Amino acid sequence: MPEAFNAPLFRKAVEQLDQERRCVVLDLGAAHTDTIALFSEYRCRLEIADIADGLGSLAEITDDLEQRAEALLPRAQQEPADLVLCWDLLNYLSLPAIRALSKRLSARGRPGMQLHCLIVYAATNMPVTPCPFIPQPDRSLLQLAADPNEIQAPRYSPEALGDALLGYTVDRAMLLGNGMQEFLFRL
Repeated sequence: MPEAFNAPLFRKAVEQLDQERRCVVLDLGAAHTDTIALFSEYRCRLEIADIADGLGSLAEITDDLEQRAEALLPRAQQEPADLVLCWDLLNYLSLPAIRALSKRLSARGRPGMQLHCLIVYAATNMPVTPCPFIPQPDRSLLQLAADPNEIQAPRYSPEALGDALLGYTVDRAMLLGNGMQEFLFRL
């Protein structure tokens, strides 16, 4: 049974959601009842994109990369996003693909929108497919079992991610006990 790990920046992002106004959370991972339950505690609309299966469409660097990134996202709504949950998905994208996705996310966000992500940092390999992360009641995260097959981890530096995430600045970053680097970016 996997153990939950402390994710202080995820906790911070959730706890900073404005209780006085409606907010929008865009979850790029798969739908999970615990994620829905967590955000039902807040006045927010939760949009779930589940883009993991479509990441391969961003593998080839072409002129229409930004259009392909847009096609992975849910239809744009009137309300801009306040928080985007990328989980570990950026590990599976090239820097140009991250740049294209970040442009599309920026177009959907309000100024000050936060983007949370987990980057494989200490390990040289990672699962061949993205892992589901499940928020726990204490705001820690449970990483569900992944594909036992592995690929080389890109181990993006904060500088490389900052360059790829156009329009975003690193709000906070920290190395977690499980060897992942947790980031909170701000638009």
